[in-house]
Amino acid sequence: MAEKKNYYQVLGVGKDATEDEIKAAYRKLAKQYHPDLHPDDPTCAEKFREINEANEVLSDKEKRAAYDYEQEHPGMNNMGGFGGFSGGDFSGAGFTGFSDFIDSIFGRGGFGGSPQRDDSGEDVNVTLSLSFMDAAKGCRREISYGRNEPCPSCRGTGAKNGTAYRVCQRCGGRGQVQIVQETMFGRTIRVGACPDCGGRGRIITEKCPDCKGRGSQRRETTVTIDVPAGVDTTSYLRKRGYGQAGRNGAPAGDLIISFKIEPHKVFKRNGMDLYIDLPVPFLTAVLGGTVKAPDLNDVFDFTVPEGTQSGEEFVLRGKGIRGQGGTGSLHIKVIVETPTKLSKEQKKALQEAVQGIELKSYEKSRRYADNISALYGKDPYKK
Repeated sequence: MAEKKNYYQVLGVGKDATEDEIKAAYRKLAKQYHPDLHPDDPTCAEKFREINEANEVLSDKEKRAAYDYEQEHPGMNNMGGFGGFSGGDFSGAGFTGFSDFIDSIFGRGGFGGSPQRDDSGEDVNVTLSLSFMDAAKGCRREISYGRNEPCPSCRGTGAKNGTAYRVCQRCGGRGQVQIVQETMFGRTIRVGACPDCGGRGRIITEKCPDCKGRGSQRRETTVTIDVPAGVDTTSYLRKRGYGQAGRNGAPAGDLIISFKIEPHKVFKRNGMDLYIDLPVPFLTAVLGGTVKAPDLNDVFDFTVPEGTQSGEEFVLRGKGIRGQGGTGSLHIKVIVETPTKLSKEQKKALQEAVQGIELKSYEKSRRYADNISALYGKDPYKK
């Protein structure tokens, strides 16, 4: 039998982690290993499955309690070492493992808790591709996807006109009944789903003709969303009630929208900050001057100081992405560009122009010459 993974290790949390810590760890890992970000990567797909499996157990109090008990008593899975019953065979009683044994005593899903039927609809996950500019500046988009919508004829109840049902007589509409069992420890009483209504609390007397009693219909849904400025590949939006329809009139799940941002030819970003490489003619870098530089809205005059070196970075605050958390900066990295394919006359003019410039004007070259001279006693710039 394959060893069950340690769900706490899968999520990277301690055994004493709170519900909020588990939720935060799950969201972080789910974004990191989301299949849409790693297409055709089976390793990430398996990791994503493990993360969801671990979260399903640890985010549920009763499932977590049962899981912790099994982790603390690993020998109990085959009923070994339990109060003198080591090696006992309980297969004739219908037990296939320790979990079934615990369920028979304490009730399905945990230790004596009152199981609540969750008929809420499942969430729907979609990925929305955005251009760099749309993600940075914000936009409005329409999304179309298929889902099970609540049937309008029966209001999701599955009953004709939403009224053709009666209250379950066995459970009185509660959806739960007490179940008395005789076990090796004596009589136990637990609360379980009503077998007559399946935990719904009501029984349909006439099914809705439009949805055939399912309470939902498969349809193409189109929604309009306002994408806020500054979303990134780690961002997501949640639209309440636009997921799969719930059962028996229960609330629908949510639509969860993650984003895939296309790269840009000029800009790069880190958070709300923008980065560009700005080519500057070598003469402008030497003498100083202005060149045209871009931001998210237009081009502007950027002043290049005299003697600017290639690779030097300038930070313009307030010219980055403007979002709810504030506005980032624009980082300009100057790339000094030297001309190519000069004519003889141009080359001669350049040589005459630079002949009178002393080495001390070239700071890096001067330091280089000093280091070489100290190492070998030779000036690399003297012939």
